[in-house]
Amino acid sequence: MDNLGFIEVHTPKIVASATESGANVFGIDYFGRRAYLAQSPQLFKQALVGVFERVYEVGPVFRAEPHDTARHLAQYTSLDVELGFIRDHRDVMAVLREVLAGMADPALVTVPAEIPEIHFADAVTLVAADPDEPDLAPAHERALSEWARREHGSDFLFVTGYPMAKRPFYTHPDPTRPGYSNSFDLLFRGVELVTGGQRLHRYADYLAVLGDAAPDYAGYLQAFAHGMPPHGGFAIGLERWTARLLGAANVREVTLFPRDLHRLTP
Repeated sequence: MDNLGFIEVHTPKIVASATESGANVFGIDYFGRRAYLAQSPQLFKQALVGVFERVYEVGPVFRAEPHDTARHLAQYTSLDVELGFIRDHRDVMAVLREVLAGMADPALVTVPAEIPEIHFADAVTLVAADPDEPDLAPAHERALSEWARREHGSDFLFVTGYPMAKRPFYTHPDPTRPGYSNSFDLLFRGVELVTGGQRLHRYADYLAVLGDAAPDYAGYLQAFAHGMPPHGGFAIGLERWTARLLGAANVREVTLFPRDLHRLTP
């Protein structure tokens, strides 16, 4: 990240509002007020694009999602990246490819010069998924990864253009395909590894999508009221990346002190 011109930042892990969804956050008592453990540094890193243009953070994130699976943790380490002055999500995808190539050990995985991609609508058709569902099931991700390996010789596959219904409020819509977004997931060996995309950057757009909830994000919206460049970013989970690199069946095998649905000690 340093070699690509990014500035390392450190953001609060106790926050006043939920980043993604109020249902999936850990609430805490903050001196008599309601606060939350941060689901991601998303809102902070977006604001800091207006200061440094390119930022990244490596730190813990907390997800109160009741998933008892081999790839979910309640706390994990995330590499979060955000960059400004982009044209659309494809500029973000290009940076992600460079980041992966920089992190990968050639003995474990080869990152192709151009990672293959498929639009969400085409992916749904390819794997015969429910066209009314705004996301892909794990089985669909595995099938798509097998297709990418078979047809393109790649362990990686970009799935672009997820429906807006599935993406967070700050996601930029696809101006050419109503209902779809300028976002992507990166699949790696059968598992979603990275989520990213272009963000909204106009103040008026945020007021429109947040509606009555806008006051809850007043501090976040201040940066946009003063003007922000077109920007986007992504996040990679360290444990999931390591598990897929090493062929571990469960992220807990590469996590020193796992925190999940059942485990709080040691």
